[in-house]
Formats: sequence, C-alpha cells, structure tokens
Amino acid sequence: MATHGNGRDPRLLPEPQGAYAHVVGWGMAVPSQVLTNQDLAAIVETSDEWIRTRTGVSERRIAASHESTASLGLRAARNALEVANILPLELDLIVVATSTPDNVFPSTASLIQDQLGATRAGAFDLSAACAGFVYALNMAAQSIRSGSIESAIVIGAETMSRIIDWRDRGTCVLFGDGAGAVVLKASESDGGIRSAVLRSDGSGRDLLILPAMASPESQQPGAAPVGARLDKLQMNGREVYRFATRIVGESISQALEKAQLDIADLALVVPHQANFRIIEAAARNLGVSPDIFVSNLERYGNTSAASIPIALCEAIDAGRIEEGDHIAFCGFGGGLAWASMVLTWTGRETGEPRPLGRQRRQLTYARAGWRRRVRDWERQMDDLVSSLHPRRGRLRRLRRRFERQRLE
Repeated sequence: MATHGNGRDPRLLPEPQGAYAHVVGWGMAVPSQVLTNQDLAAIVETSDEWIRTRTGVSERRIAASHESTASLGLRAARNALEVANILPLELDLIVVATSTPDNVFPSTASLIQDQLGATRAGAFDLSAACAGFVYALNMAAQSIRSGSIESAIVIGAETMSRIIDWRDRGTCVLFGDGAGAVVLKASESDGGIRSAVLRSDGSGRDLLILPAMASPESQQPGAAPVGARLDKLQMNGREVYRFATRIVGESISQALEKAQLDIADLALVVPHQANFRIIEAAARNLGVSPDIFVSNLERYGNTSAASIPIALCEAIDAGRIEEGDHIAFCGFGGGLAWASMVLTWTGRETGEPRPLGRQRRQLTYARAGWRRRVRDWERQMDDLVSSLHPRRGRLRRLRRRFERQRLE
C-alpha cells in the first residue's frame, strides 16, 4: 500500500479543505421539571441506590405538556445565536438531530427555522439516534468545507419521556429531555472540525429500537417482547452496553488517526451520556484518565442526540475548554450507529462589534411570530370564503398562487 513520506496511509489524511468549519456559538435548553430517582421509585419497582450504582443517574429533566422537541430546540438555537452574535437571516442551513420529532413531517428543523425567522436557510432532520448530533455536525461541516454554505446551526433535541414505557424500569430510569445547539461558520483560519468517523451496523437493529406502528417487522409474531408497546422504546441493555464499551475507544482512536493526532493531544472528550460505566471503560481502553471525559449524566440522564451539545455547553461554562484545545466527540446508539469527531477549539469570533445585534435578533423573532399569525389568519379567511362561495374561494387561491409564482 502506498504511503506518504510520513508513513501514514493516505486514506487517513484529512481531505482537502476549501474552508474550515469553526464552532462559534453554543447554547442549551432543558425543562424545569426535575424527576428524581426517589420520584421514580414511587411509580416503578426501583430505588435510588439501584439506579445510581448501575447507571450513574440521580435525576433527569422531563418536558412539560406545553414543551416539545421543537420548543426546546428553538430555545437552544436562540442561545447559540446569542453567543455567536449572528442573525437568523445569516444562517444557510439548520439540521436537527432527533429521535423524537414533533411530526413525521414537516421536520422539526423546519418548525425551528420558521420560528427563528431564518428565511434563507434550508432545514432538515437527521435520524441516527444517540449518534445523531455528531452525524449532523459532520454533514453541516462538510457543506461548509465544500463551499456550498457559509454558516449553519446544528441542534440535538429530544423529548425522550414521550417514548418511554414508564412500566419498564430497565429504560425509564435512564432517559431525560433537553436540547443543545452549536453554530458553525466558515473561516480561512486553521482549526475547527478536523475529522469524523461515521459507522453503522444494522445487524444490531433490534437491540435498541422504537418500532413504527406500520412497519412490517412490528406486525410479525415475536417481533417485540410480550407486553411491550410498539410506540415505546425497547432496549437490550446488556448487549448495548457490550457494543458501547467496545466501540467508543476504537472510534475515537480512528478519528484521532484521521486528524493526525494522538490520544495525548486531547484536552477533553465529550461523549454521549449513556452510562458512567461506559465512560470508565472507554477511558481504560484509551489508556487515559477518566478526568478528561465530560460527564453530566447524574443530573440529566441520557438525552440521546442532545447529550453531547448539552455536555459541551456545561464544559465551556465550567472553563474546561481553552482556545487551541483538541476535543473529541463520540456518540453511539440505535442503528446500531456510532460516530466520533475531533476538532480544534477556537471559540466565538472576535472581530468588529456588531451594534444592536441582540435587538435585531429579537426583532427577527417578533417578525417571524407575526408572519405566522398573518398566514394562519389568511388560511382561516380562505376557508371561510371557500365555505360561503366555493367558486370565489377557488379563484382566490389560484390568484394567490399565480402571484407567488410571479414573485419567485
């Protein structure tokens, strides 16, 4: 096999870059409602000691009835835009990694795009379970590196409490709700996202699954455990644990090699927050101290695609990340899917101050709200006119369609 002068396999070298994708903003949002282990012990056969010794979780956040995946993602996105000090109109792309979208379609990303007033941005959801945030971050970074976009916001948002079977103590003790977001921006300066390794093994599809009611597999005898609900998450905890302890260290090592870095170069690892024993096993496999791993599992539980950006935000707030630090992300979960990423931290942009930035963002949000209300009112009027004068209603809709096409 041909190698470069440094002896490295050329397939592992970073791809040519048209631009560097830097993280310039970050934000998180979690529900205010806290569910403790003691609270869970009142509704399912478990105890605080049983949960903490097996998972490391003490409490988790649960979305209220008025909260949704989109509303949590929107709050995280606004916080990230505040740090980045950019306007929603400057965004080219919005990607939401989630396993708990508000609808099958339209995408949660489209709902957030509308409420942000990011009228120039494309938007889509990405489904890769707990690995979704790293997948989505890489998709956005590659778009920046190719030169097709200049800025993006990547959001991990989940309301896992809506898909949990609260009778199953093997899963209901693990998960919580929340959202985190980062803003990516193109730059000619070296740094930002350096490498990513994305992998999947569909042979493990039944180990961690949320069956769709209409899927062929869900209709087959024996497809789900007796008593399991087809609209609720199902997990083989033992097998998922074996899978995770094996691939976390391996995947991080692959991403480091692709970035031409060694494990000793890492200042911090921000892993998916699934189980503290998985983090300890990853540290042993990599030969490093568990202290370089960020863990907030005790307070939030497993928030799936939201766990890495939430942990990142808290690490930044705690002063654990400095400019020039090399950082690794690693997500893993249903699919089975896993992904690792290495980036060099540069932090928020420091340039000319942007006067009235916050006021302009608030004005954009307000304008987006009024735009939604006007659209809703127009549709209600159309429906009313159509019911009273069917022919006039059809003509009015045709006229509005022609006017939109002419403007486009």
